[in-house]
Amino acid sequence: MTGPVLDFNTASSPSQLRITDIRVADVSGAPMRCPLLKIATNQGLEGYGEVRDGADPVYALMLKRHLIGENPCDVDRIFRRLRQFGHHARQGGGVCGIEVALMDLASKAYGVPAYMLLGGKYRDKIRVYCDTDVDGRDTGEAMGEALKARMGQGYTFLKMDLGIGQIRHIEGALSAPLGYLGEQDGMREQLRAAAKAGDRDKTRFCRNRLYDMENTPHPFTGIRVTEIGFQALEDYVRKVRQAIGFEVPLAVDHFGHICVEDCIKLARRVEPYNLAWLEDMIPWQYTEQYVRLSNASATPICTGEDIYCKEGFQNLIDAGAVSVIHPDLLTAGGMLETKRIGDYACDRGVAVAMHMAESPIACLAAAHTCAAIPHFLALEFHSNDVPWWQDMVSYAPGGRIVDRGWIAVSQAPGLGIERLNDEVLAEHLTPGSPGLWLSTEEWNDWFSHDRLWS
Repeated sequence: MTGPVLDFNTASSPSQLRITDIRVADVSGAPMRCPLLKIATNQGLEGYGEVRDGADPVYALMLKRHLIGENPCDVDRIFRRLRQFGHHARQGGGVCGIEVALMDLASKAYGVPAYMLLGGKYRDKIRVYCDTDVDGRDTGEAMGEALKARMGQGYTFLKMDLGIGQIRHIEGALSAPLGYLGEQDGMREQLRAAAKAGDRDKTRFCRNRLYDMENTPHPFTGIRVTEIGFQALEDYVRKVRQAIGFEVPLAVDHFGHICVEDCIKLARRVEPYNLAWLEDMIPWQYTEQYVRLSNASATPICTGEDIYCKEGFQNLIDAGAVSVIHPDLLTAGGMLETKRIGDYACDRGVAVAMHMAESPIACLAAAHTCAAIPHFLALEFHSNDVPWWQDMVSYAPGGRIVDRGWIAVSQAPGLGIERLNDEVLAEHLTPGSPGLWLSTEEWNDWFSHDRLWS
């Protein structure tokens, strides 16, 4: 007896799908520089990815030789081929951006939302926290009013900056090797002047010198916060809490390059204000210092946006150095690797939030990943005040991507993006970018013997 013929709806022929090309659109002001990726296939499907905010599309283009002719549905195999070419912070962006585009393609090929390829979802909507700046002078009163406005827009979780930036103008708030802070400020001014004048040699010189200054790790700058500075920072937080109340979670970031001892002092000063977490107080590599900081503070300690792949998170989690991890999937390894990181943290009692300061592509990739992580706190959103941010894409479900502090997880295939809106992207290309979706044929056959062992 013959059973009924089942009519399966296949979005493509996944086993025959092959990558044919990669193109880039280098966009700025969203609010960061966001190099967008488009991976084309032999069946007309396109996958969308993105290099980490502030990085260069070359991080992705140099990997094109490893992708042409491959089946994008082999996401994990291709990721493991590429992962040696990524590194921490922005250097992970090429590998991770391509992985996101592969996940978009694979889930489109099978006609399912991307979270399905991560094992399914634990939630239908993702809580979003709004990272907030102030216009004009940065005071506790001004920040309190700015955060109250976010709450009025529906946000139920907040974040602000607190550190050197809030007290640089206060006499006696900081101590440092005499002239050090002024030298940094002076080099920034020289860089702006050289760039405005079109002096390429001076611009390059100033950029390199400023890079050296700003990349001095926290323990080695000699910058200390004085009692005047600590009092000013505590007053700042107190005024913010007076404005927004104590019920809403408030996380804090961007302390500046100060030593762990001053981080401990600051953590203790702000304990009465019930902060959600203190983020990236010191470089994530200093596991032992994070243990000292966590043991000395009753406020949760958080880091992770600059860590590439699971191993870096394992060290911090296993050492008991953090209460919250905060990966950015465009550094952490893409969607599958970030899901693995989230599972590892959840199994060991460490909370998971997520960094995101990029375009709707990264935002939706993060939302699908957040949906698949068992215990998830909140996803960062840094583009609330960019009016054209959502206009970069045509969003298949329709409506707002971020709606009153939440993202409803899309049920459309892939990330939920029907197409990229080239008219909008063309208006916001990074200055100096050669153009929109231009040929990248020069990268097709670029070769280097890159094996890491003999």
